[in-house]
Amino acid sequence: MSAPMITLRRCCQRSALLLVARRQWSSSSAAPASLLSRCLLFLAQRYYDVEMVLSWRSKLERDQLRKKNLYYGYTERFYGPDIATAFYILSLGGGFRFVGQTEWFRTNSRGKFNWDFLNHKDTPVEEVDMSNTIINYTGLSNLERQQHLRTLKLQGCPEVDDWFLAGLHRFQDSLEELDISHCPRITAGGLAALRNLRGLKRLNVSSLPRISNPGLVIILLEEMLPQCQITADGYDFALRQAGGESSVVETGR
Repeated sequence: MSAPMITLRRCCQRSALLLVARRQWSSSSAAPASLLSRCLLFLAQRYYDVEMVLSWRSKLERDQLRKKNLYYGYTERFYGPDIATAFYILSLGGGFRFVGQTEWFRTNSRGKFNWDFLNHKDTPVEEVDMSNTIINYTGLSNLERQQHLRTLKLQGCPEVDDWFLAGLHRFQDSLEELDISHCPRITAGGLAALRNLRGLKRLNVSSLPRISNPGLVIILLEEMLPQCQITADGYDFALRQAGGESSVVETGR
């Protein structure tokens, strides 16, 4: 039982009792309880029903997230791995570009997309933009067949975490550009897994809220990926400079 729910229940009970007591002291007539007091009493009595509804809602959201990221094996059997990947990307609201093509396929503001991508069977995907989508570690299985994937943009993805970054090793021979900026669940431990991406040329790690010492993290990334251009905006390096320098000295010892 969560603390916020317990507090809500107690507040409802106390508020209802105070309103009823005030009504009894202010008038000797048997007037019906006010709408507010009846609502508060109802919430107090139905507390467990409310908690159950919230629990079911949370479970439903998790199930929906899992289903949307499941492997698109059915599509692959009929259309091949490239079309299955393309369909998965568009289903989540992302965009992509095929190898040798200049046109990007994306969903519009209403979630609709052009089905012309079906005409590119057996054409690998080269660039993928999944920014602000709910792609997670499970969803990586829909991209792993793309051995020509050079660009992967994941800006602002709420489900991208350290496990997700560890799974990117499957693209170590092709991936050249990676954008994981504004992802709220990524930590410094997850960034260490990027050492496997030896072919990476551009990396964006801007505004990662769970990075406590950005100065030191950037130094370590530059040592792991010396050939990579790293973008790290949205940090106050001045506040971390002294701590970062002392940490580097201690590591050198």
